[in-house]
Amino acid sequence: MLKDAIDPLTLQYEFAKRYFREFVSSKKHITAYLEPEKTPTLIMDLEGIKSRYLEVKYHFPQFKVYYAVKANDHYDVLRVLAELGSGFEVASSEELRKVLSFGVRPERIISSNPVKPPDFVDYAHQQGVNRFVVDSYAEVDKIARVAPRARVYVRLVVPNEGSDWPLSKKFGVDVDTALDLLLYAQDRGLIPYGITFHVGSQCNNFRNWLIGIKRAVELWNRARLKGLRLQMLNLGGGLPVKYTYEALRIEDIAYYVRGLLQKFMPSMPHELQIEPGRGIVGDQGIMVCRIIGKAKRGEENWLYIDAGVFNGLAEALGGIRYSFYMEQDGDLKEWTVGGVSCDSMDVIARMVPLPEPEIGDYLYILSAGAYTTVYAAEFNGFPKPEVVCV
Repeated sequence: MLKDAIDPLTLQYEFAKRYFREFVSSKKHITAYLEPEKTPTLIMDLEGIKSRYLEVKYHFPQFKVYYAVKANDHYDVLRVLAELGSGFEVASSEELRKVLSFGVRPERIISSNPVKPPDFVDYAHQQGVNRFVVDSYAEVDKIARVAPRARVYVRLVVPNEGSDWPLSKKFGVDVDTALDLLLYAQDRGLIPYGITFHVGSQCNNFRNWLIGIKRAVELWNRARLKGLRLQMLNLGGGLPVKYTYEALRIEDIAYYVRGLLQKFMPSMPHELQIEPGRGIVGDQGIMVCRIIGKAKRGEENWLYIDAGVFNGLAEALGGIRYSFYMEQDGDLKEWTVGGVSCDSMDVIARMVPLPEPEIGDYLYILSAGAYTTVYAAEFNGFPKPEVVCV
């Protein structure tokens, strides 16, 4: 009886079912797009994106919001955020060109990619964008050579435990190195501007923000003793969204972060920044796929769909687990969901509870608004998802 009461398959599927129905019922305007003729199709809710941006602004009132373009760079997504006055974080010339096409002033644009192509730095500098992150001496030298008198902010390394997509191994430096980099940047004719860190994408661990802010405060104070007058603290991204579990609320993270700043940094920086990407668009998209095959392989039940890790669901390879739902009745079975390509790596999820489907049935993948189309290629000749913004 106890097993029946807490059956994990049922719990997981009921979570996905409730999530799907709440999403659809609150967004009546998308119902007409849930059975597209062509799949895979990513449906993005623009009203939801607007609401989420305003929610971030409301709970982080002292912060300037710079949307991380890499999360979803669709024209309509960028357009509605530009119209709301959002800032943008860009990493490439192409991202910058897209943002500038909406008339966004360079003062609303930053670049937090710690290793930037020289031609991008040159193009950004020509366009008036002059705030760049660094975390190495080589990057300082590059920026000093290409964009003299630019403002630079240094990236600290912080723990990423509790983040579904850790980011701490490729970038970031300790406090001692960060201080040396700021002093070196000043010697090279650049303007030491601030500090940033990243708690990891999809972060559900308050402790990462605690450690990040404490390290930033230590660096801030040590920099002041060295005669540096920093202006800005950037908390990076990391705001989580719901996947197969409830995520920390923006309201709670903001309350916690504001409390940390008041405790450890009573004299606030001139400028506070935050760079949500997933946190604004992640749960405002739903991917519609079709079942194209199924098989029994040993003890495993396999489903195959017309999307995959190479053409839209790459984050499945790195730890993101999506909720799947079908408008089908029947007993639940445990499935392994495979992608459309012939590559054996193209496995999207295991232990997915679904009723028995038929070939051609629609499958809905929830919280697919971030890092889907931007990662997608056309491997094996299979197309990227169509995008419908409504």
